[in-house]
Amino acid sequence: MKKITIIGGGIIGMTLAVYLDHTQYEVTVIDQLTGQATSASAGIISPWLSKRRNKKWYRLAQDGAAFFERLVQDFGLDQTIYAPSGTLIVQPEAQLLALAELAALRKETAPEIGEIKLLTSLETKQALPLLKPQPSLSISGGGRLDGRGYLLRLKTIAQKKKVKFIEGTAVIQQQSDTWHVKVNEQSIFSDILCVTAGPGIQQLLAPQGYQVDVRPQKGQLLSFATPFRTDDWPVAMLAGEGDLIPFADGTILLGATHENNAKWDLTPTEEAKLQLTAGISGFLQDPDSLFSMPLSYRVGTRAYTADFAPFFGDLTDQGSLFAASGLGSSGLTTGPYIGFLLAQAINSNTHHATDFSQYSKPMTNYITPSMDLT
Repeated sequence: MKKITIIGGGIIGMTLAVYLDHTQYEVTVIDQLTGQATSASAGIISPWLSKRRNKKWYRLAQDGAAFFERLVQDFGLDQTIYAPSGTLIVQPEAQLLALAELAALRKETAPEIGEIKLLTSLETKQALPLLKPQPSLSISGGGRLDGRGYLLRLKTIAQKKKVKFIEGTAVIQQQSDTWHVKVNEQSIFSDILCVTAGPGIQQLLAPQGYQVDVRPQKGQLLSFATPFRTDDWPVAMLAGEGDLIPFADGTILLGATHENNAKWDLTPTEEAKLQLTAGISGFLQDPDSLFSMPLSYRVGTRAYTADFAPFFGDLTDQGSLFAASGLGSSGLTTGPYIGFLLAQAINSNTHHATDFSQYSKPMTNYITPSMDLT
């Protein structure tokens, strides 16, 4: 039985670990845990009205959102982890009309969008009572995902499949046809290495002679514990950067920040709180009531690339080194599908024939031989 080591137990790495064929492979997952973006995240799975011009990214996000129906079945995701809540988009009224037209157009290839409806001010408030009366666009598709709950659920499944887990910082070295991974004074030898460690991929691959176009981005979310009955509340995408994400237990999340200069700093900041609450307060009926509720922070470090697009695939074209990173703020939508696609390629031993070009630019756009290697 061949051995696979996955470095990075975030949303890609954990999904990959579960979807690998465990009759073919003995799987080990190594993760440092500290600052992991998925564990800190909760987000909206509703990519269809994005104005991003990157067609490959949109195709990946569209198919990633559609893939959640299978994830729910395969992993038994309950409403505390993923809920198809529907989505409200709150924008100036003229922009809502244009978004409704875009939604109708994209529904032709993405029926998961569901019902598209322009809501009156009163209907908006009835759908999501925290909001003040204002027009909105409602799409019944999409939903909310709790990243931490997703990882915990997959780890339980993976452990039943005899996946081994090691917490620590890995160092890798290629030795002939195998990979030597050192972690916590242990030595692990693997036939296949999968590096899915977010922004940490840069430090992992540098000693192997690779320069990686990826950098860390700090993200902070605010989590309010409320007594509200939120079971049937939709998520809301508000004009600007604000998202409002109600969970079934009354938890209301606001987020998230995109801090490019904070690097690996995981300190919750008052500046983030002020930014997020100021950005959303104008949309709320009674912002002071929500903001007075018990508050906690979720802080993690995302990976993003120069063109804000993810990359994934076989790095050497030999089927022994796979890499994936650069998810940015859409990782909850695209990450599970990327993990599944990589597992399919590895399980079928078709890495040479696997074509990810519909979803991502070539790996060489993001990972290149280092000019500084001596």
